[in-house]
Amino acid sequence: MVCIGSLNLDLVLRVDRMPAVGETVTGHALERHLGGKGLNQAIAAARSGGQVALIGAVGDDEAAQWMRQELAADGIDDSGVATVEGSSGTALIEVDSSGDNRIVVVGGANAWLTAEYTVAEVRRYAGASVALAPLEVTPSAVVGALGAAHDLGLTTILNTAPVPPEGIPEPLFTSVDIMVANEHEAALISGMPVEDVEGGVSAGRALCERGIGTVVVTLGPAGCIWVTPDSFGHVPAFPVTPIDTVAAGDAFCGVLAASLADGRDWTACLLRANAAGALATTVAGAAPSLPTGIAIDELCERNP
Repeated sequence: MVCIGSLNLDLVLRVDRMPAVGETVTGHALERHLGGKGLNQAIAAARSGGQVALIGAVGDDEAAQWMRQELAADGIDDSGVATVEGSSGTALIEVDSSGDNRIVVVGGANAWLTAEYTVAEVRRYAGASVALAPLEVTPSAVVGALGAAHDLGLTTILNTAPVPPEGIPEPLFTSVDIMVANEHEAALISGMPVEDVEGGVSAGRALCERGIGTVVVTLGPAGCIWVTPDSFGHVPAFPVTPIDTVAAGDAFCGVLAASLADGRDWTACLLRANAAGALATTVAGAAPSLPTGIAIDELCERNP
């Protein structure tokens, strides 16, 4: 499978609670981790057992060297990751005592990605079965990548995080087979409230009407639902005590894509994705929290 997306250095600030506007609070720790939705989802897929290539861009700084070392350690093909002049992407992340987070991302080298580059790189992986892309890079680069993957016959998966200010580019609605959105993103894109499973189904159906084959809405502790034009289903979550929800969505997306590429049935894919997302919340940091296939399958055996 092939992932298209961002690679970041994450600077994590741990606080008891988030500051209000104009307020100063005391933090407990400042940590450095690797992250970025492209890197996270590629590592999640690889650790769960997938063969993964990553397309993206890094700067010519120390962070980029660290990123490439981590990708190599997880067996990921990084030949599609370009090195450009300047700094790599950086994310500033606040995490409170309940595990909730607020994130500000500075794109850095990620902003270099163009549709021309991602299209050419995707075509190098014409033999892959699945292409996965979040929206943390230039939207046109994602449109080009998933459009090329769709034309090649790959199963295309769009993770809608983060939703661009101008909304989801219209061409994606005809080139995406599976859209994965959390409840907030699904509500924003569909214009419908998503407060529970029923609301998620309604939002999913609205998105299917715009051309998406299958919509997956993640609902945190309520698990996830999947919606097609004529059916839907609910997969419950695995109960855990979260300490840091950073990268939980990335774990879900990466493992869903890898499980599909491995030929598993749809319910098993979603069950493994739910397990990966749950496990990711029990470890601090982004890349460090992404679980192995063994841990995922052990949790799945318990059933939620």
